[in-house]
This record gives sequence, C-alpha cells and structure tokens, in this order.
Amino acid sequence: MKVGVFLHGTAIMHATAAGVGRDERVQQVRRRDPSVREFTSYVPTPGTAVKLAAWQQQGASLIYLSSHRRPEDLRADEAVIRRHGFPEGPVHGRAEAEDYGALVERLGLDALVEDDCESIGGTAQTCAAQLTVAGRQSPRCIVLPEFTGLAALPDDPAALLTPGEAATSKDADGAAPASG
Repeated sequence: MKVGVFLHGTAIMHATAAGVGRDERVQQVRRRDPSVREFTSYVPTPGTAVKLAAWQQQGASLIYLSSHRRPEDLRADEAVIRRHGFPEGPVHGRAEAEDYGALVERLGLDALVEDDCESIGGTAQTCAAQLTVAGRQSPRCIVLPEFTGLAALPDDPAALLTPGEAATSKDADGAAPASG
C-alpha cells in the first residue's frame, strides 16, 4: 500500500509552531513569521513520526510530498525528516508546470494524507482539490486540520482506505464524508 504524506503543515511545521496551539500556528504563517521560511529548522507535527513508523511496520510504503520544486530544497526536506526519525521514503516535489493533483496522480498513491491549507487559502490549495475527475477515483484523500499532526489517524494504514475510519477525513472537495 502506497501512502503519500504531505510534509509542510501536515507532517512538519515551522520551528516557532512548537509549543503553541493550532490557531497561533496558523496566525504565525499569516503574519509571515520568519521561521516559516527557515525550512531546515522545521519540526514534526504532533504524533507524526510515531504514526508513520507504525504504518511502515505494517507494510505501508511511505512517500513524502513537498511544496518545494528545487532539488536542493527537496534535499533539505529529506534532511529534516531524517533528523527527526521519520521512516524511510522518497521525497517528491512537483515538476515544472505540474500542479499537486498531477503529482499525486503520477505517484499512483493508494492514500494521501494532507492538511486543509487553512493558513494559505484553504482547501482549494490542497492536492485533493487539484486532482482531475479521473484522479479522484484513487487515492483515498484524508484532509486534516493544518498543523494537528497524524496522531488521531488509525494505527492500521489499511483503515485509511475505508471512508469514515478517519474521523477527521474529508473527501477530495474538502467536505466531510457522508455517513451511512
């Protein structure tokens, strides 16, 4: 099972976000706190490294998605996640003229975990919102509130594929899944 995890705002966050609440983290981005641009000093969001390790131990192949495009910035992202003990997995960024939807489709993911991009304009900025109609058939998209981390997600990565299993999940359009 291939699980894509978006890095910035989902799995990692700017250093000054540590120790403050989610609302303040969002405001730091909106105020353009200098640490937001200091990508090499990013830290994990709550519970993320532990959750990813659990998924990998259960057979998930982890693929990290970055907001960066330049190879040197992707290498910086790799250094951050290694420094913080994230499980092995490649870091991918968008190619020139590629949007996030095309990146996700190119990677052939089974599940995508990302945040709602509240601090930068909302769900229209998400990978899920940028998928083509055909691309929305797969992967299963789980959209979390920005900066909350992965701790509340199921320990079994296969549960990510079942609508309703992740209480915080949303469909590709950002709406909460229908119950039933």
